[in-house]
Amino acid sequence: MGGMLGAESTLGQGSTFWMELAVAESPVKQLARDDPGVPAPPRGNRSSQAGIVLYVEDNLSNVQLIKRLLVHRPEVRLLPIMQGQLALDLASQHNPDLILLDLQLPDIPGDEVLRRLQETPETRHIPVIVISADATPGQIERLRLAGAWQYLTKPLDVKKFLSLLDEAL
Repeated sequence: MGGMLGAESTLGQGSTFWMELAVAESPVKQLARDDPGVPAPPRGNRSSQAGIVLYVEDNLSNVQLIKRLLVHRPEVRLLPIMQGQLALDLASQHNPDLILLDLQLPDIPGDEVLRRLQETPETRHIPVIVISADATPGQIERLRLAGAWQYLTKPLDVKKFLSLLDEAL
């Protein structure tokens, strides 16, 4: 994977251990460099009012990635939430246009959040995109049958994410 481990030791003085890792390029930078054809937001039929996206994710680096991707969609308002129960409460109160849902949450499993969203009349209509590292076909099918509108795997396909965002909003 392009990394290296090392150690140096001097008797009576101590030891130094180090690790070097190859750095992967950010998907956002890669997209900007490699593909000037980032899907543009649709024009004409969209209102000038911003869409609201509720992002249920407890990993701050994933939240930062989505925030950086949304630079391409400045009209979108992102509400990042780190807990499933709070997401359920806010979804009922704010009626977001889209929910992005991670499955590994600290309080309630993401599939349980999805189930509750589907059972609640006020939130059943909101499209949910599950974002997970689990790319097994059985998992994807199970969550699609449970009510997920779409299922994206990590690392994100940036073009597909932006295209689905545009479609939902």
